[in-house]
Amino acid sequence: MATWQCVNTCGACCNLTPTDRPDLANYLTPEQLDIYLGMVGPNGWCINYDAEQRLCKIYDQRPSFCRVQPDTFAQMFGIEPGELNDFAIDCCEEQISGVYGPNSDELVRFMVAVGLEEELDHEDQS
Repeated sequence: MATWQCVNTCGACCNLTPTDRPDLANYLTPEQLDIYLGMVGPNGWCINYDAEQRLCKIYDQRPSFCRVQPDTFAQMFGIEPGELNDFAIDCCEEQISGVYGPNSDELVRFMVAVGLEEELDHEDQS
């Protein structure tokens, strides 16, 4: 079974371009939305993202909406804890593909890390 995990030095979730996420107000509180929009840099990437090292500069203090954990996803998306794994995998796959491309090294690393490398093999044969 595939198991979600964050892949170090990916950073796709740090691309906060609001036009890529038009439904932000549907799952963030007004206060969270203000924080989110304040984090968006001129290039669409989070102002707390170190692009050179591809790491979050405030990881331990990052806002709750940046955390993949049951209570956060329940509040934002109504996801039950038992659904979190598959939901998080789908979200990451979509975000990584959107930011880096569907054939990117980042997506391959993610798919292998979560245990979905057989899907990559299947896509290559298509």
